[in-house]
This record gives sequence, C-alpha cells and structure tokens, in this order.
Amino acid sequence: MRNGRILIRNAAIVTVLSATLTACVVYPARGYYVAPAVTIAPPPPRVEVYGVAPAPGYVWMGGYWNWVGGRHVWVAGHWEAPHRGYRWEPHHWVHERDGWHLHEGHWVRR
Repeated sequence: MRNGRILIRNAAIVTVLSATLTACVVYPARGYYVAPAVTIAPPPPRVEVYGVAPAPGYVWMGGYWNWVGGRHVWVAGHWEAPHRGYRWEPHHWVHERDGWHLHEGHWVRR
C-alpha cells in the first residue's frame, strides 16, 4: 500500500511539472542580445505619409530599415500613445569598424 501511494505521488509530481514546463517560453531579455554587424549600408529612409494623429499628443514612430534574412526590410511607421515624461528616440543605424549596427528605438526620460 505504501508503494502505491509513493507511485501515485510521483506520477502526480511528474504530471504537474510536465504541464508547467510545456508552457515555458525562453527568449533573450531586451538589451542582452547583440546582433552581428551588417556589411551592407541601409538604404535611405522611405518618405512616409502619415496623416493626422488618432488622438491629441500621439507620437509618430517613423519607419526604419531592419535587417531580416540577409537583407534590409522596411518596417512602416505607426502612431503610438505618448509616454508622460519621456521622448521617443528613433531607430537608427550606426557605422562602426566592423560594419553597420541597428540601434533600436526607445523611450528616453526627459
């Protein structure tokens, strides 16, 4: 009888752990992943026509060239609600000794 209870308990533990671990998703935390340098300069930014903001105070997040699958791909701009006390620093490419690096856009405290 004691062995039966131990077996049931162990089966329950394995079941709970299996259910818990199957929902686990692992991805690098923002700021820890350093993308490799790109040897091809990004094209000039596209001209975007963006119209009127959806609400007062909204900020236009301009489009930018991203590096995907070995080539530059345009990511269109969009409107975003403002973050009180912050300003938007847009995406931009920087040329360094080893090539081009994309610096992601982010909110900066004023």
